[in-house]
Amino acid sequence: MNAGWRFVHELDEHHVRQLHSLYQGEWWSSGRTLDEARRCVQGSLCFALVDEGDRLVAFARAITDSIFKAMVFDVIVAPDHRGQALGDRLVEHLLDDERLRDVRHVELYCLPEMFPYYRRHGFTEAVGAVRLMRRSS
Repeated sequence: MNAGWRFVHELDEHHVRQLHSLYQGEWWSSGRTLDEARRCVQGSLCFALVDEGDRLVAFARAITDSIFKAMVFDVIVAPDHRGQALGDRLVEHLLDDERLRDVRHVELYCLPEMFPYYRRHGFTEAVGAVRLMRRSS
């Protein structure tokens, strides 16, 4: 990894704006407003990778009870930084974080084409008969 990149866990306003911009390029987050990006960051454990120019180039967040469950959301790498294993570094950093290290189940949901990627980090789709349920408001 480039020596100029660093991990940050608290996003300032300029990073939130950069995250919001990244969200606009993804099918799963393109409709999020800047205020919604601020609010989800405030309610989450944040894991960001910034470059030498303080530009946010990768991001993930987690929500947890710190004992039994943690849910990972929004793993994203800036398009011009993909293919450099930054997502791998970010996921490893998240999983090694002391706030999540002892959580019994770290979970996420993703499209089937992402299964091989997350399997490399110890995730499995073998969760028995458990199914995702959703209530939309």
